[in-house]
Amino acid sequence: MKLADLDEQYKRFPQIKREEMRKFVDWIHAQPHFSPQFSEGEALHFFHACKYSMEMAKQVLETNLTARTHLDDFFVNLDIESHQLKKAMKTVSIVPLPGATPEGYRVIVGKLEDLSASNFNYADVMKLYCMVFDYWMYEDGIQPGHVIVIDLKGCSLGHVARIGLLQMKKFLFYLQEAAAIRLIGFHFINIVPFMDKIMALMNPFMKKELTSILYLHNDINEFFKFVPREMMPKDYGGPLEETKVARELYYNKLIDDRKQMLEFETRHQVNEKLRPGKPKNASDLFGIEGNFKKLDID
Repeated sequence: MKLADLDEQYKRFPQIKREEMRKFVDWIHAQPHFSPQFSEGEALHFFHACKYSMEMAKQVLETNLTARTHLDDFFVNLDIESHQLKKAMKTVSIVPLPGATPEGYRVIVGKLEDLSASNFNYADVMKLYCMVFDYWMYEDGIQPGHVIVIDLKGCSLGHVARIGLLQMKKFLFYLQEAAAIRLIGFHFINIVPFMDKIMALMNPFMKKELTSILYLHNDINEFFKFVPREMMPKDYGGPLEETKVARELYYNKLIDDRKQMLEFETRHQVNEKLRPGKPKNASDLFGIEGNFKKLDID
């Protein structure tokens, strides 16, 4: 893992004053429950995502690290050699695209490769997704914005039935409250006839800010108005190598940098024993978990 060049990022975003960032980093390193190894480059993502508001950046970082500590499903045991993640790598392709949209936005695409619902584990797939995203951001540095694309081709009701409501709540909480990105668009392409079932899982946990950038595309040409065809792999009519080929680039990076990803996990968690005041747990973030059931698919 090679952290994006700091000087280059400050040059591209001159509105970020380095002296302000140093104050933010000093605050981070003064928190006893944060990792002392948390870097300026990692902190920069939060300052940028929060539009250079120091107080908001502090709040989002605290929420991020606390969530990553207690969201066992998605952020704990980031060992790419684990059986669960090896299986997830065979199940889905998660591909950050090269280049950017005309507005400068960076794009990541996720799709099924193994269409068997019995091999689909939502938590493991989302853990892999977040690992790829984290690695990508670490090396890519701050950007004007990010676009998430989910391709539903091959998705069945069997896949949807394997997504728990609490898992969906936790992921959407993280995406909306804790992720250190400026999310510009959230696109579903190749939408399915039972899209209402998927939206029934998501709607209770989406704020209006997310619904306002959520797009459902039946027509790929409509999608190309947001992400140009020239950015897309061959399986979407673009010029780039197919997603199942491109995914190997990032999966191999995760394998090669297994140790660094485990260190990344540790840096992005809190030590509750050292937290000033009362330690937090999952119920402080998400409430009581026992009342959640899977979506009933009939």
